[in-house]
Amino acid sequence: MAGLRRLPGIGEKSATRLAFFLLSAPEALVHELADAIVRVKKEIVLCEECFDLAPASPCSICSDPARDAALLCVVEEPADLEAIERSRRFAGRYHVLGGALSPIDGIGPQELRIAALEARVQRGGVREVVLATNPTAEGDATAHLIAERLRQTGIRMTRIACGMPLGGDLEYADHVTVGRSLDNRRVLE
Repeated sequence: MAGLRRLPGIGEKSATRLAFFLLSAPEALVHELADAIVRVKKEIVLCEECFDLAPASPCSICSDPARDAALLCVVEEPADLEAIERSRRFAGRYHVLGGALSPIDGIGPQELRIAALEARVQRGGVREVVLATNPTAEGDATAHLIAERLRQTGIRMTRIACGMPLGGDLEYADHVTVGRSLDNRRVLE
């Protein structure tokens, strides 16, 4: 059970539920899950260009000639990249930082792939960097640092808009989200 608790997002109660499930599950299912975990670890690599998790490097996005290589979206984690891809609204390429600045957790710029991003931009061919870090204090600080470091390149820097989720109710939203929604409002066309 201690091993299950080390998984992200799994606390003691969830680990206990998972342990009891595995103990009562058919042995074939348990072996199937164990094999899947081992296969993922063996078969998935980091893309050498964008640092996404993929079966091969370069990944399918970086090697796709239909993607706009001059449009670069910076995200914290591979899951963030997947969320943007599900939107089907972005046709550029990505750069996965591997986290966000968090001095309390000992994560500074050197623990992130910011230097690799700077090198990528310095190689040329990038006309816009979209900062799509999470709208948290850490994500905002990370976006600010990257913007400062890339400012001298003269490329266009944009930040994803923040605001109300589709189907959300104003009365249940926190004041920061409502404020950002007002700040990021746009003209109706």
